[in-house]
Formats: sequence, structure tokens, C-alpha cells
Amino acid sequence: MSNVYVLGTGMIKFGRYPEKTVPELGGEAAVLAMKDAGLNIKDIEFFACGNLFQASMMVGQRIMQQIGQTGIPVVNVSNACATGSTAFREAYMAIASGLYDIALAVGVEQMGKQGLLGGTGGGDPAYSTEGKLGSGLMPAVFGQAGVEHMRKYGTKLEHFAKISVKSHQHATKNPFSQYRNALTLEDVLNARMICYPNTLYMCCPTGDGAAAAVLVSERKLKELAGGRKRPRVAASVLTSDPWTERDLAMPDVSTLTRSAAKKAYEQAGVEPKDLSLTELHDCFATAELIHYENLFLCGEGEAGKFIEEGGGVHPDLGGKAPVNVSGGLLSKGHPLGATGVANICEVVWHLTEDPRAKERQIPNAKVGLAHVIGLGSACTIHILTI
Repeated sequence: MSNVYVLGTGMIKFGRYPEKTVPELGGEAAVLAMKDAGLNIKDIEFFACGNLFQASMMVGQRIMQQIGQTGIPVVNVSNACATGSTAFREAYMAIASGLYDIALAVGVEQMGKQGLLGGTGGGDPAYSTEGKLGSGLMPAVFGQAGVEHMRKYGTKLEHFAKISVKSHQHATKNPFSQYRNALTLEDVLNARMICYPNTLYMCCPTGDGAAAAVLVSERKLKELAGGRKRPRVAASVLTSDPWTERDLAMPDVSTLTRSAAKKAYEQAGVEPKDLSLTELHDCFATAELIHYENLFLCGEGEAGKFIEEGGGVHPDLGGKAPVNVSGGLLSKGHPLGATGVANICEVVWHLTEDPRAKERQIPNAKVGLAHVIGLGSACTIHILTI
């Protein structure tokens, strides 16, 4: 497999764009990424597009109609919340295999206020929203996971709330974030309960968004980078749920990530302690806390301690293990198909000291991890190094 580098990135501010179409949103991010790379659509040899809600409508080709049709191969990807990161991986594989030198990956979604069950997002009457222990809806799934962690390890409600406070504080420094409001611990704890232990501010907002990346081979990097240091994709891993002897009573929100993390660290030749930053899938505050352990950022049962500010090893900006300095899904937003590429953009910006991360820049960032999980099941982990 050949080395693959991220030459350019582009992202629009996450929010709501009812006046625009999905191809327009995706096209805007694509043009930004190509401009950042110093390229145009005629230079692109392969295009992978991630979109969930309009998966059957050939979004990639419709984006090409916006930015220029050139006859190149276009692959459309739908893989739950890991849709965008899977599209990025398709672009990565296209270059790593030696077939192409320049590829474009775009993740885009337009959800508005409909949430996960509105429109085409699970509204099909054939899709059951109920699970064996009450509800298969995501707030309930991750609420159950949080309560189980509390039962096993004595984790407190305040630990989950502190994650929300941290992420919302980080988002005040991110102009691409859907919400940029700082919150106190009391704000989070006193907010409307959605599904215990997650209150309103512990749940990610839905909306619209798009992000894109241009990937190149090492040969093309030397030709096009113009002396700029560009991050290498040191690991690209995609996992699904393993076989189990019995049907699970509760959805397994951990095995996907743990399996992917082990493979990614081995592939990249790094350890969790080497990470300069982590952008993980915090669809709920309970999910972020659980993924601290799933990504081996801390020991088993130590996630509650990890969120505390003692000892300097904590996930806040300024700590030794910063997590979701973008604001994460809790503040940045979670337009499903866009999230995976957006997480990678954030990592790239810190590794290259890009002005787009200036207010929240992690000094001397060398290694970054981007993680997305889509229950159903799909998990991607990408590790980038500079």
C-alpha cells in the first residue's frame, strides 16, 4: 500500500440551510478543499461522496453537475453515522492501492430540524424504533449505556455533564460550529431531561453541513505541495460488529470501536499516549465518556476520573489528552454524512497549524485520531501524522 496524504480540506459552517440543496452544500465544501489544495476539478481522478438521507439519489454525480463533470469514477457511500469517514476511506484506498494519484472525498447532509426519524431518516413504517429493553432510539441506547457505566464503575451524572461543559467551551473558539454558547455545569444539569442521564445539552443537535478533503499519493505530494508539510494517513480502519452466539438484549456500543482502535494503533505504529488530539463520536455525552475507554485514552472504568482536571491528563483544551477541541458533535452539530470528514478536517488543521484552527490550536500537534461510529454497525478510525 502506498502512502497517502491530505493535501487540502474544506468545510462549511454547520447549521441550517433550507434555501440550498444537498449538491450545493457538498459542492461548496468540495470547491473549498480543491482551492486549499491548489487544484481544480480537472485534476481530480476519483471522487467518493458520503450522504445518508439521499443515498439513492446519486449525490456524488449531482455534486459533479455543480462543480464540473469530467467523466471520472464516482462512488456514493451510505454507512450510518460513519458515512462521511467511509467515503474518505474509499478515497484513501483508491490512492493507496496505486490506481489513482488524486482523489476527492465529500461528506454532506441536510437534516434541518427533522432529526433521525424525520423524512427519510428512519420514517419508513417497516423500520421498528423499539428495542428489547424499551427503545431502539439513539437517546435511549446511549442513555442505557451511560447508566450501565454508572452501575459498574460508580460514574456520576456530573461526569457526563462536565463533558458537555467542556465541549461547549471548546466550540466558542470554532467558527464552523453550529452552536457557540458556553454553558455552566448548572446549565447542563438543570436542562430538560431527554433520556437519563443525558439532558438536552448532552445531546448533539442535528442540522446541515458539508466537509471535503483532497487526498494525494506521495509522488503527487512532492509535485503539488509546494513545500507545505501535509499530514499522512497513517491508519485507516473500518469495522463492523463481530458474530455473537446470542442476540444482544442491549446494543453493543463499544466492541466496534475497541476493535478498530487496536487495529488503527497497530497500523499507525503509535500508542494512545502519542495522540496530540482526538476527535471522537460524541453523539451524546455518555457516548464520549464511554469512548474514552474504548479508544484506550484511559483505563477500564477510569473515564469518570479522566474527565476531572487533576494531574494534567484530561480531555480539555490545554490538557495532555485533548478531546473534541472542535466542540464535538455536542456543539459543532451532527449532519450525519458530513461528520466523519469534518472530524478529519479538524485533525488536519491542528497538525498543519492551519489558520482555521487558530483560536483553539494545539501546540506542536504531531498525531491526531478521528473516530466515528454508526450503530448498525460501522466504525471508522483514521490516524494522521505530520
